[in-house]
Amino acid sequence: MKTYHVSKTGKDTNLGTKENPLLTISAAASIARAGDTIIVHEGEYREWVRPKNPGLSNVRRITYKAADGEKVVIKGSERITNWEKVEGGVWKVTLPNTFFGDFNPYFETVIGDWLLYPQGRSAHLGDVYLDGMSLYEADSYSHVFKPEIRETTLDHWTNETVPILNKEQTKYLWFGTVDEENTQITANFHDADPNTSLVEINVRKCCFYPETAGIDYITVSGFEMAQAATPWTPPTADQPGLIGAHWSKGWIIENNIIHDAKCSAVSIGKEASTGNNERTFRKDKPGYQYQLEAVFKARKIGWSKEKIGSHIIRNNVIHDCGQNGIVGHLGCVFSEIYGNHIYNIAIRREFYGHEIAGIKLHAPIDVQIHNNHIHDCSLGIWMDWQAQGTRISKNLLYHNNRDLFMEVSHGPSLIDYNIFGSKYALHNDAQGMAYVHNLFAGKFALRFSTDRSTPYHAPHSTEVAGFSATFGGDDRYFQNIFVGGQTDEMVGTAGFDGHTTSLEEFIDIVDAQQPCDHGEFMKTKQPVFISDNVYTNGAVAFEKEQDKLDCGSFDAGFAIEKEDGKVFLKITMPDNFESFTSKPHDTATLGRVRIVDADFENPDGSPLILDTDYFDICAISPTVAGPISTLKAGKNHILVSDK
Repeated sequence: MKTYHVSKTGKDTNLGTKENPLLTISAAASIARAGDTIIVHEGEYREWVRPKNPGLSNVRRITYKAADGEKVVIKGSERITNWEKVEGGVWKVTLPNTFFGDFNPYFETVIGDWLLYPQGRSAHLGDVYLDGMSLYEADSYSHVFKPEIRETTLDHWTNETVPILNKEQTKYLWFGTVDEENTQITANFHDADPNTSLVEINVRKCCFYPETAGIDYITVSGFEMAQAATPWTPPTADQPGLIGAHWSKGWIIENNIIHDAKCSAVSIGKEASTGNNERTFRKDKPGYQYQLEAVFKARKIGWSKEKIGSHIIRNNVIHDCGQNGIVGHLGCVFSEIYGNHIYNIAIRREFYGHEIAGIKLHAPIDVQIHNNHIHDCSLGIWMDWQAQGTRISKNLLYHNNRDLFMEVSHGPSLIDYNIFGSKYALHNDAQGMAYVHNLFAGKFALRFSTDRSTPYHAPHSTEVAGFSATFGGDDRYFQNIFVGGQTDEMVGTAGFDGHTTSLEEFIDIVDAQQPCDHGEFMKTKQPVFISDNVYTNGAVAFEKEQDKLDCGSFDAGFAIEKEDGKVFLKITMPDNFESFTSKPHDTATLGRVRIVDADFENPDGSPLILDTDYFDICAISPTVAGPISTLKAGKNHILVSDK
């Protein structure tokens, strides 16, 4: 096992010792073997690191790490200092296309399946940064000369007008043109001089991403990585990120600051051979059909627990990206995502589609997502297709346009001890889920997709066991707190009114309809299991919920407040709250889900017991509802995040 050093004072012809370091991380990446460590010393490295060799196991990995106590930055951009003034605050630069090599972000567009906006024009992968601030791409050359501050923008999914967080930034514009020989970029820097200020432009697609698949067991720790021209990453396409594993196993991405990816920051997703935007380019079949095909193509090339996934993404700060903080289809299986702070994702809305979120995963089989802090995103967490064995636990979400979206999945998946603090808390278009000990403080939308059958799997496996439409129900809602008041729309579980309350009742109703086949199953509402929830501020309970604390219009005074960089939960509970308790749930009490015929259990198949709260405090049995076991009657002001 060797240790290689990289320094801005080095040379790539050196041996890579501490005394004679290499100059580039890429040079070290080309020679490092399983068990080796690459230590990168302070400085700014403008390169795309493409690991060449894989590690061989968890204990024989290749580790890339920033030297202790030193700031190491990897950028996908280059600094430009030869701007020419046009007029006022507008400047231009002309660069030969050879400057970009075989990838020119000012020619390449944001394109692909499920991209909805812009229409009638193109958004490009290029970007311009003034002292670290990303400028907006103008609609036309003339628009650069007439900038105006945009106060609001449209959330294309909810069709609501939402405020722009950094509205002053919207008047900083750029526009690019590319001909056969040159690329010209025109930008309005207002009072700044781009030749003395720090002005950078996107040049590279990625900062840290292998060119080939199967580069297993890599650790990347302690870097800042920024400003990459990453492409749109739907589940039917190649999914490169600013940093990513490229269809491999066993990566650890930890303790990094990752920002300003044009589309996706961290990728643990699929690769191109299983499909690459065929809906967009061939146009002969819906994206849904191509996504189904991708599952089977992936199985043929080794999509299994033995070869793919099992990544760890922990303790990173991920912010200001155009599409996703973390993305992955198929390649994300059996991974763990925790301790990350994710914010300002997909809020600029220069482009928009159905594949955006702080964390956006398809087929997150046995993926564990816990203790993350996610805010100010277009969507917080979106689990789409084949969420099975997925656990979303002890996360803090607020100030998102939507907090959680569970889509066309059949479970069993567990959502427990989370704080969902946004005005739109849950979009449930799935079945076979268990929501236990959460705080929901916003809209509760139920949408059921009977026109799309999606796969389910043998437990803890990528093996496809069958397909099903999503009928709605077969969900569990236990020991949650529902707080209305932030929205006029439905909050609570009343959307399940009319559903059966046991599998036996469901079977009896179906069986009584003779002759009986699939039509009767589709017409009969699946059972739901709902009890021991608390409802305040006009939140409405399921009509058949027997054991509940319905506080009517009681004002819980809910708020998420920031003070000195810390985040507090403010909530008032009624006088009888502490006496309304119930026992912890476990694998036995959660029961099996109907379609998949599987139990709620840990990824290793062992039984679950839900007895540790948001703070990992062992909850006394019986315990109060909600994510915090120490929540008390009266006013509560609780520190929920210090980062």
